[in-house]
Amino acid sequence: MSYQETLDYLFNRLPMFSHIGAAAYKKDLANTIRLCEALGNPQRRFKSIHVAGTNGKGSTSHMLAAILQTAGYKTGLYTSPHLKDFRERIKVNGEMCCEAFVTQFTQRIRPLIEEIEPSFFEITVAMAFDYFASQQVDVAVIEVGLGGRLDSTNIITPELSIITNIGWDHMNMLGNTLEAIAGEKAGIIKPHIPVVIGESLPETKPVFERKAAGDNGIAPSPIFFAETTRYVTDWKYEQHQLAVEVADNRHQEHQVYHLDLPGIYQLKNLLTVLEAVTQLQQKGWRIDHQMVQQALRQVKKLTGLHGRWEIIHLHPLVVLDVGHNIDGIKQIREQLELSACKQLHIVMGMVKDKEVDKVLALLPAYATYYFTKAQIPRALDEKTLQQMAAKHQLKGYAFEEVNAALHKAIENASKEDMILVCGSVFLVGEVRNI
Repeated sequence: MSYQETLDYLFNRLPMFSHIGAAAYKKDLANTIRLCEALGNPQRRFKSIHVAGTNGKGSTSHMLAAILQTAGYKTGLYTSPHLKDFRERIKVNGEMCCEAFVTQFTQRIRPLIEEIEPSFFEITVAMAFDYFASQQVDVAVIEVGLGGRLDSTNIITPELSIITNIGWDHMNMLGNTLEAIAGEKAGIIKPHIPVVIGESLPETKPVFERKAAGDNGIAPSPIFFAETTRYVTDWKYEQHQLAVEVADNRHQEHQVYHLDLPGIYQLKNLLTVLEAVTQLQQKGWRIDHQMVQQALRQVKKLTGLHGRWEIIHLHPLVVLDVGHNIDGIKQIREQLELSACKQLHIVMGMVKDKEVDKVLALLPAYATYYFTKAQIPRALDEKTLQQMAAKHQLKGYAFEEVNAALHKAIENASKEDMILVCGSVFLVGEVRNI
């Protein structure tokens, strides 16, 4: 098979969450274990860091990968979903895996695929582990796909576990309370392995503490809450970058960090990353302050991160953000309140299984909307989205495809306006270069 034929096979032969939603979610680790056993358990041949959470796990994973790269470690990075190229999911030192590897891996494992019928995600996890082992990485940062306890990535025993936060998302699979969702994500906590919690709530903190305490006879895990060890004392948003002053409660030290990821929600992720670095240093990883400073200034360059308050055009300002759930849209709204523009235009599309009404209720009525959809079966029809939005006094146009919507927004905008594309990772991924 050619590379394109291989992708067609993977996308069309295997149940894919981005296309069909919950039906593609396998509620056990059996297939992943079987796949990795057939590959010689590659996940045991490299060290790893495991990152879960409702929001922020992608940014946190990329920041940590950038820091480890800068510290001189050969660093793997597994994230999902991809925006443009399938190989974005599997990188080493910021470079995507090669097309030949994807093709050869799929051909090698195809008989087992036909036998056990794994999901698309299960195959990509096994592919990533096999690639990282073959590349002999020093460490791989592994982002959880969905939940944690039953996520395919949860067959690793990492150096460190991280849970960024808990919010309302994927309730049809993870549970209808914050405690239940936290319980699923706490499933990545392993005996004796330290865990960093980025943000906690009164409902979720006891869940993490019980899991880390090792109830039911399981050995305990050291647990660290990032929000209690450091805090942001000041920050500035200048020229689409963040300068953040952070105080350390343990040493009364203040440090300023410059981030090339300009979304103000990165303030919370930064505290999580800094505590993660501290725990890695405690375990003997050689990472000094200058390396952290240097890496945070160029995360996008080092790792290829896109879609996090990403500015792709000036005059008018065009911003892409993959925020798509309640907490993600709240963070976008906070960012909008700090952004000066003459008129706001929002190009928006969502998938059917999100809490669409609750998201729409958070959006500003003063903006002009361009309702659209990603080209996947899960996408909510643009006319339906337009009708639902009207109930929240959100008015605008409807388009079958995101680039047509964006073109119209640019046509309508003045040089002092802002255009935001958001609501779906898949929608942002379909935006072509302006």
